[in-house]
Amino acid sequence: MAKQEITYYWGDNHLLINLGSRINTRMRVLYVFELLFTLGLASLIIFKSFPIHHHYFLWINITGASLLYFLAVRRFLLRMFLKESIVLDDQYIAFEKQTIFSKKVRRYDWRLLGPLHYEGHAKKTDHPLKGKTFDYFGFETQEQIIQVLHRNGNLYFETHDGRLYFALGVYSWHAEEMVQMMKMYMGNYLRLGPEWEEMLQTHEMDDVQ
Repeated sequence: MAKQEITYYWGDNHLLINLGSRINTRMRVLYVFELLFTLGLASLIIFKSFPIHHHYFLWINITGASLLYFLAVRRFLLRMFLKESIVLDDQYIAFEKQTIFSKKVRRYDWRLLGPLHYEGHAKKTDHPLKGKTFDYFGFETQEQIIQVLHRNGNLYFETHDGRLYFALGVYSWHAEEMVQMMKMYMGNYLRLGPEWEEMLQTHEMDDVQ
């Protein structure tokens, strides 16, 4: 499954931002290795359970290993087939996350949302078309891989319930494009965190070079 492009659909009274599946090939490989490692660990637990003379301990080990199998496979499928979309209308913004198991929609009045932040700003990814040197292995075009394994999104709004994460696997140049589209709809109600000014200036300098 290839990484999908972000698409924008302007309706009569809404804007749909389809993020699709943003997990790249390298992350998928890591997910596969994590799955195999966990399944191997569960298999080792079962293998070490024999021979056990007390059936009570045997069934505890088998049950624990089976639970580990289930959680590992479920976690793998949730990550591999995650799709996201955002819908903006004249009052609300809805964040939709869809997996093969479920579909979750969170809906907020966008006038009440706090500033929008970019989580990956601390170590911003260089644009892959940036000159100077050629990135043969794509290392410079990746966010920190280990952090992405456990991250819920690269963008987040400040809300009264805490941080609202979304846009998993969206890098800085795509995030800027999304912000421009959302700002056309939300206007001054879309407030940006202080990191955006530096990000926009950096990319403007890259474009000039």
